[in-house]
Amino acid sequence: MTTDFKFSNAQLLKRLGIICILSLMVIYVVLIVYPLFNMVISSVKPTREILKHPFSLPEKPDFSSYKKVWIDMGFSTFFVNSIIVTAVSMGLVLLFGSMASYGISRYSFKGNTLLYMIFLSGIMLPLKAAIIPLFMLIKKLGLMDNFLSVILIFTAMGIPSTIFILSGFFKSIPLDLEYAARIDGCSDFGIYARIMMPVIAPGIALVTIYNSVPIWNDFFFPLVFLHSRKLKTLPVGLSTFFGQHSTNWTLLFTGLTVAILPMLIMYIFMSKYFIKGMTAGAVK
Repeated sequence: MTTDFKFSNAQLLKRLGIICILSLMVIYVVLIVYPLFNMVISSVKPTREILKHPFSLPEKPDFSSYKKVWIDMGFSTFFVNSIIVTAVSMGLVLLFGSMASYGISRYSFKGNTLLYMIFLSGIMLPLKAAIIPLFMLIKKLGLMDNFLSVILIFTAMGIPSTIFILSGFFKSIPLDLEYAARIDGCSDFGIYARIMMPVIAPGIALVTIYNSVPIWNDFFFPLVFLHSRKLKTLPVGLSTFFGQHSTNWTLLFTGLTVAILPMLIMYIFMSKYFIKGMTAGAVK
């Protein structure tokens, strides 16, 4: 049975239902978009005007705060640090997570299910709860104040969810495709890299957005393991904009505006595959 959502041919009761649904969707979009819009316009207003008229448009837009934040406040360093940490962490998550997913979902061996459940248990165990032994381990390895410490932690956090998501995509690929590649002389790694990975592109996009946003926004682990100012990531760097007795809200809103751009751009370019990944298997 299919549902007809065409407004012109709908009966009165159905039209009212469509109007209610569309109204709720518009309200939801406004609730999501307006805070972001207010953040952007606040970045070009002086602090006094922000406190006096927090929801009004700027009387005289001033973009000098962007130069001050990027150069004078060292925001460019925080930005580059976050790019490095997020990119390397996601590269490792996709590499090891996809390989483990491929092995678990396409090969049958003793302990296959047990290994899969062990990986999935990582989703239920928050690393923040084990911060003390984790801190001692990182210190013994000599990785304190080193990008590698948070990169390894973020990789360990992202692999369980990656295996959970990508295993479903790998299992949905017909075995005939793999058999045809083997007949043509393709090796196991060749099948994984040249055949399987392009086919599960929607799953890769889903995993990338699902994991990169928490890594980009994480405040806790960089605060604990990265102490030098030159190694601080964006969330930790933004906390330095808060003064002991006062806060320059213009600079803070400017920093927040710049901080959301990479994730926003990534989602715009990957949204097509992301939506395909979210709806995979929903329609038969």
